[in-house]
Amino acid sequence: MRLILYLGKGGVGKTTTAAATAVRAARMGYRTLVVSTDVAHSLADALDCQVGANPTQLSDNLWAQEINVLEEVRQHWGELQGFVSNLLKRKGVNEVAAEELAVIPGMEEVVSLLHIRKQAKEGNYDAVIVDAAPTGETVRLLTMPETFTWYASRVMQWETSTMKVAKPLIRALVPASDMFDTLPRFVEQVEALRATLADPKISSYRLVVNPERMVIKEAQRAATYLALYGYPVDGVVLNRVMPSDVRGHSFIEQMQEVQASYRAQVHDIFTPLPIWEAPMYSREIKGLDDLADVGAALFGDRNPLDVFYVGKTMDITKQGDQYELRLPLPHVEVNKVNMTKRGDQLFIEIGNFRREMILPTMLADRPALRAVFRNGELVVQFGAPAPLETA
Repeated sequence: MRLILYLGKGGVGKTTTAAATAVRAARMGYRTLVVSTDVAHSLADALDCQVGANPTQLSDNLWAQEINVLEEVRQHWGELQGFVSNLLKRKGVNEVAAEELAVIPGMEEVVSLLHIRKQAKEGNYDAVIVDAAPTGETVRLLTMPETFTWYASRVMQWETSTMKVAKPLIRALVPASDMFDTLPRFVEQVEALRATLADPKISSYRLVVNPERMVIKEAQRAATYLALYGYPVDGVVLNRVMPSDVRGHSFIEQMQEVQASYRAQVHDIFTPLPIWEAPMYSREIKGLDDLADVGAALFGDRNPLDVFYVGKTMDITKQGDQYELRLPLPHVEVNKVNMTKRGDQLFIEIGNFRREMILPTMLADRPALRAVFRNGELVVQFGAPAPLETA
């Protein structure tokens, strides 16, 4: 079973890429489900087919689904949410606010992922391809299993001392809503979900970028957080690349030159990940045949369900009150390492190689002490944060 998630900035072509991958896999004989977790669904438009909240078969080996998040919340959280909501209303919270407050933060994201894992676990498909929401929402979605578990553990602590006494009374008042049995089972599901999402034999994350500055920066930030949470990235899709033969059209030639510069940046920045390029088409891409063409352009004779890269793209460890960041750079020639840090950006130069990195929050306010190249890895050491100034 394979679970592949495509993520990137809104408008870069995630939906088309996910759908093209699914069509390619289906035509190679794999039972494939393509799923959208974006609230603003556009998967049906790309497929040029009707797609519902349940898996809809579109062709041999191909199903599609646009998840109804509200319905998923009701199914997974219904009884427990009702109990908490009623409790809040009895405390004087108005009905609408009580319904909202009864949902643990991240619940909507968690149930979307639980639904996807359920589809994978039931064995109805060989692959589930996920058209994820824009980067910020998806990074939040992927970090929710840990966040949710933290919140839930706080709730379960209510059962100590006083709550043990109140437990029989609560069950008598709300017999259909056994909070104390439901929540631990749900937490177990979320912990299993986290293990699935971090298993490189099952799950792969693929960044979709265009040859544009802002898009590349956002993809870098996504790659940083995926690495931080241990989610395995196995490739980057460079989408909407203009053809090189555009002579005779000065405006288009200039655009192609700008793209060429950013294409080189993408290959430098995301080393050692494989980069797949999809051309910019002169027509609108929609329907299964068009998507099959995109899938063939992306993967050629390769199987899109393969794991294309195994290993960490970045590793952060704590050493006392300092942190150490390790970045694999297997193809970079050893030379003097130059490093500059500005806010959450780190600029590294090794010979002709230059990388601009987006740092996670934990490192943004720490000074970068030194950078060395050792055993095919760039190792950057960060010191303790500067003490806050007092008035």
